[in-house]
Amino acid sequence: MPAQTQSNAAIDLGAQKGRKATQRERLVASMIATGNEVGYARASVSAVIEQAGVSRPTFYDYFRDRDDCFLGALEDVYRRLLARVCERVNEGDADHALHCALAALVDFASNEPDAARFLTSEALSAGPRALEMRDSGLDEIGLIVERRHAEVAESRAIPDVSPRMLMGGVYRLIGTRLRRGEPGLTRLREDLLVWVDSYKRPACERRWSSLMGGPYARSPFVPDTPLEPPDVLGPGRPRIPAAEVAENQRWRIFFATATLAAERSYAASTVADILKLAGVDGRTFYSQFAGKQEAFMAVHEFGVQQVMWVTGQAFFSGTSWPERVWEAARAFTQFLEINPLIARVGFIEAYAAGPAAVQRVEDSHLAFTMFLQEGYQHVPESGLSRLALEAIVMTIYEIVYCRVRARGAADPTSLLAPMSLLCLAPFLGAREAAQFIDSRSAEHA
Repeated sequence: MPAQTQSNAAIDLGAQKGRKATQRERLVASMIATGNEVGYARASVSAVIEQAGVSRPTFYDYFRDRDDCFLGALEDVYRRLLARVCERVNEGDADHALHCALAALVDFASNEPDAARFLTSEALSAGPRALEMRDSGLDEIGLIVERRHAEVAESRAIPDVSPRMLMGGVYRLIGTRLRRGEPGLTRLREDLLVWVDSYKRPACERRWSSLMGGPYARSPFVPDTPLEPPDVLGPGRPRIPAAEVAENQRWRIFFATATLAAERSYAASTVADILKLAGVDGRTFYSQFAGKQEAFMAVHEFGVQQVMWVTGQAFFSGTSWPERVWEAARAFTQFLEINPLIARVGFIEAYAAGPAAVQRVEDSHLAFTMFLQEGYQHVPESGLSRLALEAIVMTIYEIVYCRVRARGAADPTSLLAPMSLLCLAPFLGAREAAQFIDSRSAEHA
């Protein structure tokens, strides 16, 4: 081939590659924008190609289907964040590795809010593969920080907390703010770093990895038996009041909805599935619920109410604030242990049910900060902002989420000690909090 012809061919090939890269980038950007605007469930191929301004055949040149495009966009965003985290962590001092990772995350969210929202928030609604990608990304970031922490001299102080879980909690905190469209995310950074520093203790004294324990004596506020669906009212009972029949049917629908969400996922469950498992007909179902989403929302609301009732009773039984936190955490973890359906619905599937369900999840976050407010009276000079309470709850939520997702893992009660440390150390100090937890663990073992 003549040199001039070879040169022209190379130019044409380069232009073609550039167009392909640009088209893929447009599709990824469109998926991010569409997912943020209408949510995963409504981010169809049609919506994505319309936003991107490309043809349907072009879409299928790059992605097999909608999910493949969603996962591709998620991977692209995560890789951009990971590059920034690696750069900041490796350039900074080893004992500030967690600071650097957090700062990189907050800066990324400030500079690329749409991409950050897609990663930190929308990924939670997109099913098992998206959750796996989200979680493995957080695992990778946690390992980067842990490797740097391993270089720290034993006498140097570093946060006595799991970097992976803490980063997951901050993911949730940032995602909440991005969904609300709050400006000025960089203002969060200093408050978050002060909160992280409250867990510091010499590297040789870190206790986090040894805090997993249990089983613990049953809290008196946790029922002995799990919540269960009622039996079908048999024909041998004459003159059953209509209200009693309706209540019985409602509870059966509740448990059928929760069971299917746990076993198949919310997205994969249908009203027909619910009717079959609950043993009711469509007329009965639609007399009480407008559809699957409303039934699921009612189940989630019921679960939150039950958890708050049990946890609140336990909290007010303590004689001091640290004891109240411990008792609340003991009841909370034990209630989830015997009611895995409520745990699955509340911590995994709720995000898939749409914006209203997500709003209820966030409302429950704020409700749980109530148990931490007294920390400011217990230690007035803590210096922590109110953001710290939200960050603690979000991190606890991430820890329970990971445990619930890891089917076959140890029961949630083993999380009692680390959850208590997260709540108490910012106010008592990491060492005193660990000593308190040791004494309570020995008492309740």
